[in-house]
Amino acid sequence: MKNRYEQIIENVFFSHYKAGTASFEFERREIEQQARKLKIRLPKNLGDLIYSFRYRIALPESVRKTATRGKEWLILPSGRACYRFALCAKSDIHPNQMLSETKIPEATPGIISMYALDDEQALLAKVRYNRLIDIFTRVTCYSLQSHLRTFVSEVGQVETDEVYIGVDRGGVHYVFPVQAKGGKDRLSIVQVKQDVGVCRQKFPGLVCRPIGAQFAADKTIVLFEFVEEGEEVKIAAEKHYRLVSPDNLTTAELEKYRKTDEQ
Repeated sequence: MKNRYEQIIENVFFSHYKAGTASFEFERREIEQQARKLKIRLPKNLGDLIYSFRYRIALPESVRKTATRGKEWLILPSGRACYRFALCAKSDIHPNQMLSETKIPEATPGIISMYALDDEQALLAKVRYNRLIDIFTRVTCYSLQSHLRTFVSEVGQVETDEVYIGVDRGGVHYVFPVQAKGGKDRLSIVQVKQDVGVCRQKFPGLVCRPIGAQFAADKTIVLFEFVEEGEEVKIAAEKHYRLVSPDNLTTAELEKYRKTDEQ
């Protein structure tokens, strides 16, 4: 039995789709129109419907079956109150279970850990207090702003979870837009593309290096760096970090990290 979100997005999709179509736009008001047509109670937040299919749940099977081999449908922003279904290369972002983890002495203040309200906020706090962006990128970084909301031309209103500014030993300046996902939410190339758009518009003179942060099932923190290759987004780097108390980090482990860094 399809839930109301699936029924609405399915009707929106097939009101535009024709065989061979690779991209088409639709407006937010069409969600309301299809809900009335189906006699379905509208969600209080229309944006949650779009968010759910980007980060939480798969599109209905009937929609996914229309995608060509190796492709998937994504819902991209396309201006104010407007979206675009686009057929893109498949790009599920999941932690690589074969990667080893790196232990980092826990620096999160205890009182912050006590009162963190949800997984995403807890993740952002741990990344910030433990300077994981610096460690991951080897650039000295500073948090510029959390939950940056802005309007991007040809995209619309977007929000970036956190923005870091950095400088390396050669004096090069960087901007690191960070998206963080906790719980059952998934990292998405849709937000990576939006973050790159924010950097191009707001920080045109800086080198943009988009970052994704995610809790793994065992509570290690997984960081990804992404890079655009044409219309596609690829993973440029991935590291797994486990925050531990100092007495859980052995001399042998420190020696192993030193030797790895020297290679």
